[in-house]
Amino acid sequence: MSGRLTVVGLGPGAAGQMTPEAQAAVAQADALFGYAPYLARLPERAGQSRHASDNREELQRAGAALDAAAAGAKVAMVSGGDPGVFAMAAAVCEAIETGPPRWRTLDVAVVPGVTAMLAVAARAGAPLGHDFCAISLSDNLKPWDLVEKRLKLAAEAGFVIALYNPVSRARPWQLGRAFDLLRAALPETVPVVFGRAAGRADEAIAVVPLAEARAELADMATCIIVGSAESRVVHRDGLPPLVYAPRSAGPAR
Repeated sequence: MSGRLTVVGLGPGAAGQMTPEAQAAVAQADALFGYAPYLARLPERAGQSRHASDNREELQRAGAALDAAAAGAKVAMVSGGDPGVFAMAAAVCEAIETGPPRWRTLDVAVVPGVTAMLAVAARAGAPLGHDFCAISLSDNLKPWDLVEKRLKLAAEAGFVIALYNPVSRARPWQLGRAFDLLRAALPETVPVVFGRAAGRADEAIAVVPLAEARAELADMATCIIVGSAESRVVHRDGLPPLVYAPRSAGPAR
């Protein structure tokens, strides 16, 4: 088959945070597939078709993109951040596994991007400098009981925790519940970084202790990084604080 599907990470939102490899993959595509707000980030190009869909239609979107590639098109499936982090690369792999045999013969590639937790971490200092994990608070694809279990165990294990999909209109209470669980397992002084739209014109970064972390400080454009007991905050005169996780685990020296 002459078609090709490339799953592309657009980065956290700012044009300068999109890699040259991702830019080239988008420019070379005959057709773009993706969640409508992500497609809206890209300039329109003559002869290049666009196929927007809702954020709850991942498998259907993957199937449509694979069909287009199977028909001979050079297709780019775009995701915000990195396509392998709570995004479309997994959906494409699942579609290939469960779909028609012709999809298994396609040339499929994944182009990485800067995921939200890395963009937020860069603005805050180095909060991911030691062991960390990422947890999505959305229960669309997994039960909330499992989210709670993972939060509790990650905190007890001493991981810095990046929280994706913290709140939505359909889930207004879950972030507050998550903070309550984390306060039961961590010191109240642990730093929490709220990073909204990191790298974009409407960027907002705030650092508060866990005792003061509230759901009202976040929306769906926010990625949150919750420190561990080893995390440190460096206060600077007239400048934002630096949050970092020491490279050596254990108490400060």
